[in-house]
Amino acid sequence: MTASLDFQFQEHQPADPISLVIRRRIRPGSEPEYEALLTEANALLSRIPGHRGVGVIRPAPGEHEYTLLARFDSLTSAAAWELSPERAAWLARVTPLVDEQVSFEKQPGLDFWFTPPAAPQLRQPPRWKMALLTLAALYPVSLSTGWLFGEALRPWLGHWPTPLRALPQMVVVVLSMTYLVMPAVTRWAAGWLRKM
Repeated sequence: MTASLDFQFQEHQPADPISLVIRRRIRPGSEPEYEALLTEANALLSRIPGHRGVGVIRPAPGEHEYTLLARFDSLTSAAAWELSPERAAWLARVTPLVDEQVSFEKQPGLDFWFTPPAAPQLRQPPRWKMALLTLAALYPVSLSTGWLFGEALRPWLGHWPTPLRALPQMVVVVLSMTYLVMPAVTRWAAGWLRKM
């Protein structure tokens, strides 16, 4: 019922970002207890160094499948969670509520941008397409934020040291790409991405 990650260090560098995607079908009537345990998992994960956020996709009405997405800055950080006694204790409490462990996956790098969570059987687009689409989306965002932080805000930020000036620009780029640009671009290019 529970699965453990098979960490393959030869495939992914320990410093690459990684997302763990866990899909579970919860026993009918156990949803409130599972929801409480999800809140607890979020608190536990927030204490793991390198943890970068959690997403939960709740089931549609009449369904019982939950998807938990945990993002980490590296495979090493993900392994720390996977092997932690806190996770083992949490899983022991979750197991009686689970009807079926649907899947347990690890997705390296930025792959979570391209994988629809509700389609576990969908194959990943070719990496060259993901790289090309990311470049096409990132280029205008990078140019516009470069202009904004390099020219438009120069009177306010020009005296800051370069690393400090770069930080707000990177925050804007990452947030824009994650929450605005990539979701829109991957929807727009979904047909092209699906063609292998």
